[in-house]
Amino acid sequence: MPELPEVETIVNALDKRVAGDSIDSVWIGSRQQPLKSSASVIASTLEGKRILKVHRAGKHIVFDLESIGRPAKTQPYKRLVASKASRSKVAARKPDSNAQWIVHLGMTGRMLVCEPSAELAKHTHLIAKLASGRELRFVDPRMFGTLSVHAGGFDPGGIEPLEISVDKFAALFKGRKTPIKSALLNQKLLRGVGNIYADESLFRAGIRPRRRAATITRQRFSKLHQSVIEVLREAIARGGSSVSDYVNADGEEGLFQLQHRVYGREGEACLVCGDSIERIVLAGRSSHYCANCQS
Repeated sequence: MPELPEVETIVNALDKRVAGDSIDSVWIGSRQQPLKSSASVIASTLEGKRILKVHRAGKHIVFDLESIGRPAKTQPYKRLVASKASRSKVAARKPDSNAQWIVHLGMTGRMLVCEPSAELAKHTHLIAKLASGRELRFVDPRMFGTLSVHAGGFDPGGIEPLEISVDKFAALFKGRKTPIKSALLNQKLLRGVGNIYADESLFRAGIRPRRRAATITRQRFSKLHQSVIEVLREAIARGGSSVSDYVNADGEEGLFQLQHRVYGREGEACLVCGDSIERIVLAGRSSHYCANCQS
């Protein structure tokens, strides 16, 4: 599943490419799984809107929209409807003047900026036709991603890890009896950190994933806070980690997987001490660590 660095990479590319462009029309497929708002509400909210900004909230992509003072085009995207007659039509609805489009990529979701002539992926669930002539496409083979619209001020909960102070970070986890790895993955506490970057951060901080948060000292929390920020910033700089299906808005893979020190390296030698990297299952998730370097 794309985590904070992958979503940040996609968001930065989307903002550079589509901010200021406007959405002329929207085509939505017949699959209901990705839709957290109805197809008619999504279409009428997006159509006739200018994209002011694309930014990230946790693992969510957020498009800030602005009405451009003209009626939305409610006709479905004709080229696709003609070839896929079973696709649903979108009903007209009075659009909100200002709103947000929220996209969660799930495990295999992609947001791509394409020319209309680009090959259409099999699992394309939404196409926004832009005034510039390009298309913004949401593709998701496994359909764990979601699409919704919001009136504004979207808040997925939790605190942004790149913005939290060391004091608030320590207070967030202090006294919790859960393993620190599970606490790091709790999006209601710290949003955006997933399995890869929790493992990498714990390794750099020298803390085992099973260590209960309540037993970690203030000094070690300070080290973990620093490690989380360092790992996330390095991953963003390298375009995220492509260990499965992740690609950026241009269809390109990230490079941070080449810098992983523990994640996905079970049985390989630790880059610090030479011992074998171990793998355990914690709360249903794989966790990788070095028993010698982490305690």
